[in-house]
Amino acid sequence: METRLNIQELEPQAYKAMYALEAFLAGSQLSKTHKELLKIRASQINGCAFCIDMHTKDALKQGETTQRIFLLNAWRETDLFTEEEKVVLAIAEEITLIHQHGLSDETYAKAQQFFNANYIAQLIMAVATINAWNRIAISSRTAVPL
Repeated sequence: METRLNIQELEPQAYKAMYALEAFLAGSQLSKTHKELLKIRASQINGCAFCIDMHTKDALKQGETTQRIFLLNAWRETDLFTEEEKVVLAIAEEITLIHQHGLSDETYAKAQQFFNANYIAQLIMAVATINAWNRIAISSRTAVPL
């Protein structure tokens, strides 16, 4: 695919703001596993090959198993993910597919069983951020460096 435009060069302040979100997330309480699982899952839903590739590599470097990555799009049908991870994945899917029904009361209530309000807020910000990166990369046909 031919690159349409390079937003990082054209609008560097926009990228500066996106990198500020990444810096916030890097300093957040979110576990590395939670961050990578939600980034991969949202990128799968959005069809962002660049981000899927990047975040699966990052997850493998952090000790994630190939089997769990292979089964990530079928996480509901396997016992390889903890209940806590399943809540994170449900949040990632429901926010990514916000046009369907958004973050459901059921999923939010399950999240409250595992996480405090700050952690849930950080999860929401992480999903919003990866969705923004996916949309930038796909719309501009530019690989987004994170």
